[in-house]
Amino acid sequence: MLPVIRPPRLLPGDTIGITAPAGWGDPEGLKPAIAHFEQMGLKVKVGGTVFKRNGYLAGTDAERAAELNEMFADPVIQAIVCSRGGYGTARIADMLDYELIRRNPKIFWGYSDITFLINAIRRYSGLVTFHGPMPVSLAGEDVHPLTLEGFSLLTEPRPFRYDETITPLQVLVPGEARGRIVGGNLTLLASTLGTPFELETKDCILFIEDIDEEPYRIDRMLNQLRQAGKLSEAAGFMICDFHQCEAKKGQNSFTLPEVLEHYFKAEGKPALAGFGMGHGTPNIAIPVGVEAVLNTGKRQVTCVEAAVLG
Repeated sequence: MLPVIRPPRLLPGDTIGITAPAGWGDPEGLKPAIAHFEQMGLKVKVGGTVFKRNGYLAGTDAERAAELNEMFADPVIQAIVCSRGGYGTARIADMLDYELIRRNPKIFWGYSDITFLINAIRRYSGLVTFHGPMPVSLAGEDVHPLTLEGFSLLTEPRPFRYDETITPLQVLVPGEARGRIVGGNLTLLASTLGTPFELETKDCILFIEDIDEEPYRIDRMLNQLRQAGKLSEAAGFMICDFHQCEAKKGQNSFTLPEVLEHYFKAEGKPALAGFGMGHGTPNIAIPVGVEAVLNTGKRQVTCVEAAVLG
């Protein structure tokens, strides 16, 4: 892995660039997020891809990749937040200028389909990235306070910590593990295998989440990671929110807990489940690429340093 680069934290008056590197959405849905960022004392610059539609994509591949490169190069922008997920980031991963990103370290933030870019940018530039709620996550009513609180990682140089004061955690395999945090959406992680952007898990703490996938599909993807050596290489595991991932086709199915236990107990590596990260609520933000300690006895994960420079 490349040397880790932590981006500078945001200060009052700094600007967040909002871009759409994957699917398109309703630009009106950005208003609650923009208002929240402005309440934090930040400015917002909305990119042109947010207003584009190309099939299920927010503009062409060239347009989406160019805007992301431009936002990393733009000295006015100090952080880049993806407007939504959907589909499309894998199509532009080989069009990004990772040397440009390395020379211009900034906060890069998103989840779901953005998982592909979160890990690609971390792998090829060394930049710490962030798996966290996007503007589409703030468009509904009654947004969980902890979802909003996650954006404090943008401005506060404090180590990330997650324990049972946030959500109940269950021990799948006891023990303690130390390593850099990697992961995200399981479907996207599996899709990296065999590509130049293949997930790296050696001596890392791997976190996974997903939505609307039946247990047999979760089984298939975990088996793919297992056969690729990604589970055996990892130091430990964080099992996060698998939202609406129950069996839908009759009763002849393993439950999701049975599938998860099958794979993670077999690995024998420290594993905790129940983290509120992903497509459910709350959606807790987590830095990717920062070294952390997972302790099942204390039922907590604690980063050893802040994700942003103070």
